[in-house]
Amino acid sequence: MGEEMKKLTFRCLFGLFMLALGAIAYGQETKLEFKAAGFIDAQTYWFVNTTPGNPAAGIYDALYSHYKFGGGALDRKVAYLESRAHLKFDFLMAKELSGTIYFEMDSGRWGSPDGTKNSFGFWSGDRAALEVKNVYIDFGLPYFGIPAPMTVRVGLQPLYIRGNLLVYTDGMGVVGAIRIDPVDIQPFWFKALEGRDATSDDVDVYGLQIRANVDKVTIGGYGLYYNMNTYPLNAVSSNYGDGSQEAKMLWLGVYADGKAGPVNFNVDFIYDTGKVEDPRTPTVPEVKCHGWVTYAKVDYPWEKYNFGVVGLYASGADTRKTSSTGLAGTATSTGANSKKVESYVVPPGSEAPGMFSESVVFYGSWVNRSASGIGNGGSQFIINRGAIGGTWMAKLYGSYKVAPELKITFQGLYIGDTTQNGNTVGNAVKSDGTLRDDKSIGLEADIIAELMIYKNLKFSAGFGYLWAGDGLDLKRTSTTNVEPKNPWQLTTNLTYVF
Repeated sequence: MGEEMKKLTFRCLFGLFMLALGAIAYGQETKLEFKAAGFIDAQTYWFVNTTPGNPAAGIYDALYSHYKFGGGALDRKVAYLESRAHLKFDFLMAKELSGTIYFEMDSGRWGSPDGTKNSFGFWSGDRAALEVKNVYIDFGLPYFGIPAPMTVRVGLQPLYIRGNLLVYTDGMGVVGAIRIDPVDIQPFWFKALEGRDATSDDVDVYGLQIRANVDKVTIGGYGLYYNMNTYPLNAVSSNYGDGSQEAKMLWLGVYADGKAGPVNFNVDFIYDTGKVEDPRTPTVPEVKCHGWVTYAKVDYPWEKYNFGVVGLYASGADTRKTSSTGLAGTATSTGANSKKVESYVVPPGSEAPGMFSESVVFYGSWVNRSASGIGNGGSQFIINRGAIGGTWMAKLYGSYKVAPELKITFQGLYIGDTTQNGNTVGNAVKSDGTLRDDKSIGLEADIIAELMIYKNLKFSAGFGYLWAGDGLDLKRTSTTNVEPKNPWQLTTNLTYVF
């Protein structure tokens, strides 16, 4: 054994020995503390031309993928109910050690005809609707000469960075936390896909987030890197191919949250860059990705009132350079190979589209957990525009607390389209059959009511109406279009939190 190898072995053994001593120091008399929490809800939907979230959305996609012209539901009233329940158990042995098991249960529809998954609303019940959401361990690291508290979380846990704009998903990983006052440092690694154990065909996620509290403001920055040796992430998918491509994607972002005088604010900027390639077919050009988004929100609370403004701009794709999936070797609107994605995109599997709750009709609403919304899309398998890529919007809102138990909010949005040589969610065509490029998605007005029936029982209701712009028109034939009726939605939620 070489001298350097001996030194390395000694250092590793010494480190393990010190870790063991630290663990012994922590392992003094302890007592298990058990905590449980969760919620049960019931939601109603009644709408025209507003859709449930579309899990198949790509870089751009036709409006109402399941409402295409002649599909049976276009311009018709749709109504149904849903439910969800969460049950979270925390097992605390000491302040330095705890474990968490978190379950989720869904009834995709009351009276669901499918009794397999997410269907405890199936008639006669007794369905397999219990899902494991999180299973992880939290523990403090022993003192290693670094004068800062250090903790680690290991297991199935949330990957969360600016969840309404970038990424929220659950996955297997290791997340660290180091506190050097006033700075928090959070390195992390997640395993998104493990293919064949002896082959480099897996998918890893690496990242680092740093934030600091300065007076009443939190300033942060982060980098998030997806090394996807198998892309799309699934091994076999009839929608996206056989997973034989590769992709490398990097997201860089900065943000600030806080209070300035009488107002509260949130500001974000995110840039994504990377590439998708097909190593099996060298003649197919790689697809280069570059996109960005900026977002700002300002709140002004005053007595029983709250006034606010929100602005968003997310870059859009060019349909002549980008296919709807962005995969290498796929065709653009001109029939050429896809070669560039200029739309802002979110990572595969991100639930950010469901957390961007800025409306009732187009984007989604916190009233129903953003389980509906025309622009609310995403994919488990490929990078995608989420809810915001290819759009911009300006929003004004105000709320009034009518009584301690009741609050009413009014909001108005103008939503625009930033996709080039085509539309982000509509697919209207010109008389020569080429895609039409419209800039207006529409003007939306919403009213939302929140009623606290009891301390732990809340009822919310939201109604929204969208005066549709040309960007929502649909292709009827190869050279003609149809203008759908203006979309609207009435949705409610009853939630018991415990």
